[in-house]
Amino acid sequence: MLMHPHTAKENYEQLTSAPIPGLITRLAVPTIISMLVTAFYNMADTYFVGKIDTQSTAAVGIVFSLMSIIQAVGFFFGHGSGNFISRHLGARDVANAEKMAATGFFMAFFTGCILAMLGLMFLTPLSLMLGSTPTILPYTEQYLGIILLGAPFMASSLVLNNQMRFQGNAAYAMVGIVSGAVLNVVLDPLFIFVFDMGVAGAALATVLSQICSFSLLCYMTTRGGNLTIRYRNFTPSWTYIKEIIGGGTPSLTRQGLASLSTILLNVAAGVYDDAAIAGMSIVSRIGMFINSFLIGFGQGFQPVCGFSYGAALYARVRQGFWFCVKVGVIFLTLCAVLGFGYAEEIVELFRKGDPTVVATGAAALRWQLVAYPLGTFTIISNMMLQTIRKSVRATILSSARQGLFFVPFIFILPHFFGLKGVEMCQAVSDLCTFLLALPLTLSVLWEMKRQEHR
Repeated sequence: MLMHPHTAKENYEQLTSAPIPGLITRLAVPTIISMLVTAFYNMADTYFVGKIDTQSTAAVGIVFSLMSIIQAVGFFFGHGSGNFISRHLGARDVANAEKMAATGFFMAFFTGCILAMLGLMFLTPLSLMLGSTPTILPYTEQYLGIILLGAPFMASSLVLNNQMRFQGNAAYAMVGIVSGAVLNVVLDPLFIFVFDMGVAGAALATVLSQICSFSLLCYMTTRGGNLTIRYRNFTPSWTYIKEIIGGGTPSLTRQGLASLSTILLNVAAGVYDDAAIAGMSIVSRIGMFINSFLIGFGQGFQPVCGFSYGAALYARVRQGFWFCVKVGVIFLTLCAVLGFGYAEEIVELFRKGDPTVVATGAAALRWQLVAYPLGTFTIISNMMLQTIRKSVRATILSSARQGLFFVPFIFILPHFFGLKGVEMCQAVSDLCTFLLALPLTLSVLWEMKRQEHR
């Protein structure tokens, strides 16, 4: 057996019987650190490149939408396989869990290779499609051309990270992610300023860091009772692919639409000037960093949710859900209050000396912060629905924020309000998504409550 039996038994007993608040908190700490570090990883390029010029800052923001697509592939295979793994380990079916772990990993790696080849073949048209203006294009091509080389490693690293989380071994996943992020922060200033590589140096630092994380995560699969990835377990049959599609489509939809919304946001901001693109890019990274706490906390809930649901312990699923919602609302409310008061100072950390960038970014940040506390219910709901395989509901909800609502609003609001419409678009989308999440989620929670009494 590839898992250590004692560790597997401990994980099962912990995830299905330990007190919810302490258990989720313990599991959430490494995932929160992983998410914050991943967000910081993404922010590092923006911070250091922001010391060069506005065009380089805007280029990093433009390429971020393509990185979101690569991440979408990783989350698709990672969540699709991870949900399956947690439910089957909850049912003590280790053999199928091992096959799914290998299948999700190798399919993500091969898909990343295909994306890298296609992207490099069509580098210039891809850069323009992502929203690059003629003045930003040379910087975008430099950064994107190198970033694409890391696509297979980025996608498959996310798979390993998520599979470990769903097994209840988030601490091992954290080590791999944190190591890569620390390396990125060290290499960024070295390549950008010491070696005078500019925006290309930031891209090279990111790719080398991703390869480092990939290598460490591969090693971590052999430790601590994690399912070891072996090619002989690679089983790309329709049975496993169908499970990945069912469990991973909400993540693919959410991340894919996030990429689309970023492209549309860049195009809408580009109507005004490069500073508007840079300002909105900075705010996107700040928002991602703040939400990382909530997402990390919710990811601490997911293995508890998957194991408990697989073991028909529905009361634990509901208890864990409401615990995460309460904690998230308190945290994001505090962030909203602080961020609202210091919006200009926060944006200046990334692009000091350009008042247009700061003004645009501060206004957009304040708009987003207004709706942040509502996002708690939406995000935790989506995680629960996805984990328990309510795929249709989860996909609808994951599509809403960046797709069903954001896409029409990014065309409508700027038409009536100009640049302010661009700045307020995300907040309006968040409010509408929260209203949609209420009926989708509460009906499932009520159904679980009824099943408890049967």
